[in-house]
Amino acid sequence: MTWIPWNTQLRELAKQCQYLEALTLYRQMLRCGSSPNAFSFPFALKSSASLPLPLSGQQLHCQVIKSGCSQEPFVLTSLISMYCKFSSLGNARKVFDENPISNQLTVCYNALISGYALNSRVFDVIALFCRMREMGVSVNSVTMLGLVPVFSEPGYISVGMCFHCCCVKLGLNLDFSVANCLVTMYVKCGAIEFGRNLFDEMPKKGLITWNAMISGYAQNGLAADVLELYRKMETAGVCPDAVTFVGVLSSCANLGAVSVGHEVEQRIESSRLDLNPFLNNALINMYARCGNLVKARAIFDGMPVKSVVSWTAIIGGYGMHGYGEIAVELFDEMIKSGIRPDGAAFVSVLCACSHAGLTEKGLEYFFEMKMKHRLRPGPEHYSCVVDLLGRAGRLNEALELIKSMQVKPDGAVWGALLGACKIHRNVEMAELAFERVIEFEPTNIGYYVLLSNIYSEAENLEGVLKVRVMMRERKLKKDPGFSYVEYKGRVHLFLAGDRSHPQKKEIYRMVDELEALVKKLAGCKDNEERRNKEALLGMGVHSEKLAIVFGLLNSEPGTEIVVIKNLRMCEDCHLFFKGVSKIVTRQLVVRDATRFHHFRDGHCSCKDYCTKIDLILKLRNLLEACGVPVQLGGCKCNNMCSNAVWIPENETGSRERADDQPAID
Repeated sequence: MTWIPWNTQLRELAKQCQYLEALTLYRQMLRCGSSPNAFSFPFALKSSASLPLPLSGQQLHCQVIKSGCSQEPFVLTSLISMYCKFSSLGNARKVFDENPISNQLTVCYNALISGYALNSRVFDVIALFCRMREMGVSVNSVTMLGLVPVFSEPGYISVGMCFHCCCVKLGLNLDFSVANCLVTMYVKCGAIEFGRNLFDEMPKKGLITWNAMISGYAQNGLAADVLELYRKMETAGVCPDAVTFVGVLSSCANLGAVSVGHEVEQRIESSRLDLNPFLNNALINMYARCGNLVKARAIFDGMPVKSVVSWTAIIGGYGMHGYGEIAVELFDEMIKSGIRPDGAAFVSVLCACSHAGLTEKGLEYFFEMKMKHRLRPGPEHYSCVVDLLGRAGRLNEALELIKSMQVKPDGAVWGALLGACKIHRNVEMAELAFERVIEFEPTNIGYYVLLSNIYSEAENLEGVLKVRVMMRERKLKKDPGFSYVEYKGRVHLFLAGDRSHPQKKEIYRMVDELEALVKKLAGCKDNEERRNKEALLGMGVHSEKLAIVFGLLNSEPGTEIVVIKNLRMCEDCHLFFKGVSKIVTRQLVVRDATRFHHFRDGHCSCKDYCTKIDLILKLRNLLEACGVPVQLGGCKCNNMCSNAVWIPENETGSRERADDQPAID
């Protein structure tokens, strides 16, 4: 058998990504006495690089030298690419430098530039490109396609813009692939406006172009822009694919746009992509975050093969909705099924434990993560555990955990401690946490508001003024609270005290009527007194109340109402919704900044987690005001439920169990 049929078979196997079969065929060719040539080696080298098999690659390199093919351009570029894929950049550069022909060939420069970019060697990429220009070697679109992606980090945006200018000068920006690459670079750097301007200027936009822009918006949290661009894409007659749908579903999840998400699901089914695991995972996340946990679970149960991402999505969904026990059961079931949890799965289950007050279970998982599964906890895991301990009132343990961290604590870790200090009104530790957190996130307005509220509850007016001065000096403004509800495919947005809605008279009349009824149920303060107090504070009627009442006015009796709020819900609104759910006999669902609240028959899925802690703290303050020192204790749930009691200290300062202490309900 001559070498021509062998090369044809090698090419076909490599083209079909059957790399092991290609190398087996290459060995068979040698055993049959056929000698490889310059057309054989590129396919064998590519197969060795893709598996990857460094030893086989080195053996092939030796055969290249023996056969005298080392000066062939295609063989030379294949060798450089192979060593780059092995991350053996020294050998790749040695192959490039030792062949005089390399300095004159664009393909050799392109191969080494792509290899440096693949291994994130930014400065080597720039130096090699400069040398390429000095040697007078022509630059083509392949050069830019290998070079531009390495500047997709925010710190390299200015360098990336320089190469964009270079593309314009050389006329390469008119190349469709190069333009797509530049758009992707800008959006990954966070320079969305530059990316959108380039996108709008492109005379021709293919599916890859639209996907690059949609994914960029989604990754930068600009969910509304994603949906707007998706509509334009449909109008332009471009057929979306799985990558498009993932970006759109992610944005629907962030916005709570369940009607758009349902429409996308129908498009997925009509496109016969419903078996795509990535899309199913995105659908689970979307429905869970839009409040439809039943639908999310149905999609999860219908998946023939469930990856760790699928389990993480459904566990996170149950945790966000306050069903921590079910989330824990699912996590244990996942492990029993043989799927090894990763870092993201542990974040989901730790958050679920935190929201449900399962402190000891969460600590157990954190220990197993390190000792049993050999995973190194990152800042995101430590922030979950700090939140877990902090919510349970174990602030000192949370602080000690931060001090013992094996990685440097970030803003989220200190922010979790600051949030716990707000719950338990620990001003001293809050000041420490605030000093640390603004080192990482000096412009995050939420932390300033949190500290101001802590000072306010402690009646420390000097502290409140100090925070306001800091905000004024740094030109920070508090984000306005808003809520929105979807009705007949349209989103209705409400601000606090909003009177711009066409149905404002009906909405405020029903708010007053419902508050009067809730007052009878819960014994709240007089409406007018409370309303005056809110007006003095500049709040007005909170936006979530307006959104819920709008939903009640416009939906059929018995219909579930889902409201999305950008900030955390206050205790007053929480009490209001509990009462309203009992009065109107409906399920009211509110997604605030941290979790879901399902109100039905006067109860909430969060089991009054925060309000009961607040009640306990008020009782502690009352006892301490009477000169009775107290400590928290008395319940296996770490004081998350109504059975938490306050136990006075004895003369030695130790805690005694008082079985006859009345439970707080």
